[in-house]
Amino acid sequence: MDGGKILVADDEPAVRSLVCSMLDKNYTVIVASDGEEAIRMARLQKPDLILMDIMMPKVDGYIACYAIKSDPALNNIPVVMLTGIGHELNVKLSQQFGADGYLKKPFKLQELMEVIFKFLPNK
Repeated sequence: MDGGKILVADDEPAVRSLVCSMLDKNYTVIVASDGEEAIRMARLQKPDLILMDIMMPKVDGYIACYAIKSDPALNNIPVVMLTGIGHELNVKLSQQFGADGYLKKPFKLQELMEVIFKFLPNK
């Protein structure tokens, strides 16, 4: 399981569980249930990739992404926004807050893996 470390930040336990089950055979998966915890886990764990929901309690995904991308120790970590809201505005906002990618829920395993391979090609 040396595929790399992926932080999954989503407030829905079912989504976290689903993504973990899709990835835990090939990657070390760590989870956060809100944006505040995502920032903390990113600082502690230094993941290779962050999959982050936009709509989360305490700190939303946009602000958490911005905080991570504003931190010199973390700004090289790719952040991919996961959201059930596929509006073009959200894609643009995600980019403005520093997100490297965007994946609309519900997604298929193949779509998730394509995003992961894009950002972790050698893992």
